[in-house]
Amino acid sequence: MKLSTDWRAVLRHAWSVRLLLLAALLTSVEAVLPFFSDFIPRWPFAALTFVVVTAALVARFVAQPHTMPGDTDE
Repeated sequence: MKLSTDWRAVLRHAWSVRLLLLAALLTSVEAVLPFFSDFIPRWPFAALTFVVVTAALVARFVAQPHTMPGDTDE
């Protein structure tokens, strides 16, 4: 396995990366929330995580201008 030559641009600009970070945050909230509150159900966070991960999967296959090879528009 080899990193892309423009991995820094992908990390900074790719929506799939941003959405996966949001999914990680939602998963963390879902895991920690029961320790602090019994009144908020966990299912909304699970549903939001599913939606965000699905969006990240779609975003992974959509052409994103700042992550395309040869893009020098910094």
